[in-house]
Amino acid sequence: MGRTLTYPKRSANTVNRYKHRATYDLEAIHSIVNVAPVLHVSLTDPSEPFPVTLPMIGHMGDFHHPSSGLDEPLDIYMHGYVSSRLMNEARSAAASSPDGGLPVSICATMVDGIVLTLTPNSHNYNYRSAVIQGYARPVDDDEERLYAMELITNSVVTDRWRHSRVPPDNAEMQSTTILRVKVVSASGKIRDGGVTDLKKDYENEEVTARVWTGVIPIWQTMGEPVPSAGNQVAPVPEHVTSYIRLRNEESERYAKHAVTVPLPKEEIH
Repeated sequence: MGRTLTYPKRSANTVNRYKHRATYDLEAIHSIVNVAPVLHVSLTDPSEPFPVTLPMIGHMGDFHHPSSGLDEPLDIYMHGYVSSRLMNEARSAAASSPDGGLPVSICATMVDGIVLTLTPNSHNYNYRSAVIQGYARPVDDDEERLYAMELITNSVVTDRWRHSRVPPDNAEMQSTTILRVKVVSASGKIRDGGVTDLKKDYENEEVTARVWTGVIPIWQTMGEPVPSAGNQVAPVPEHVTSYIRLRNEESERYAKHAVTVPLPKEEIH
């Protein structure tokens, strides 16, 4: 049996509340990041009174070891317009710190169910969340930039890169900045299972007789593709239809399975 790699616990990533639901496992955390359609990237700007949070598309990978699994150390790649705020901040930080970069926190969250209990105070979600801290730097090597572009494109729809007009032309390459985030620490938190109520409530017959309890599974469903006005390809390509089918099946399966997971002993009252 192989070893399980975990992120070291630091003050920034140690989970304290419901710590029995925390995970520091690389595979679990990387899986959450890669399934989330949007990542929220937070940074500080000395010129602003508030932290800055930006929605981004990103994916985990390793340019030097592209066959690495989710259970191995990986970077996060993101892309954006060359003169956008995040890219400018990362470029400036990299110039002033050759071995560092822009400190960022990245959050990914998936909601898998609504947990309805006897009292509003114990209502909950089934969810998967991950928070990652690391240093972002622009990627200068063209080969690595193309690797990241393909990685991110295929994270949106599997195998989309080779079914589109590639490689990007010079203007597209010049207008796009790729960021590589070297992960320093990370943690995840996963809630699955059914209803947990306090003894004072589930032994109260008046309450249990009138309050419905249970879990509403939630999963993202992709609909039927709608061709553009200028589309000349029919029918819808197999790489699109198979992606929709497999992703829908996977999302539904996970949400329904999450309901059946036994509650941890810490939450059984």
